[in-house]
Amino acid sequence: MHYYVDVIKRYADFAGRARRQEYWMFVLCSIPIMIVAIVLDFLLGSYPVIFYIYNLAVFLPTLGLSVRRLHDTGRSGWWYLIGFIPFVGWIAMIVLMALEGDAGPNEYGANPKQVTA
Repeated sequence: MHYYVDVIKRYADFAGRARRQEYWMFVLCSIPIMIVAIVLDFLLGSYPVIFYIYNLAVFLPTLGLSVRRLHDTGRSGWWYLIGFIPFVGWIAMIVLMALEGDAGPNEYGANPKQVTA
């Protein structure tokens, strides 16, 4: 759960790098919350108000995390726009987010896997 909270704390931080684990754990925590929001919307007859409010609330943290994840692979945050290509963009984003990050430091910062003293 701390992965989710850590991302929310770094609300609009686009600098640095994010590990694969940080990204995918945030996604794993977000999916059940979105499902609950959809169910609540359905039960209350307000579909999709709660779902959209949640997505709006986590838009900037998710964008910041995605940019930091792209930085970890040595790519600019502008690569995020590839996800808007119809039909294949989201597949390309999944592949980019699943790639292992650069082993050493890159132009976006030190390797987040290395423990700093």
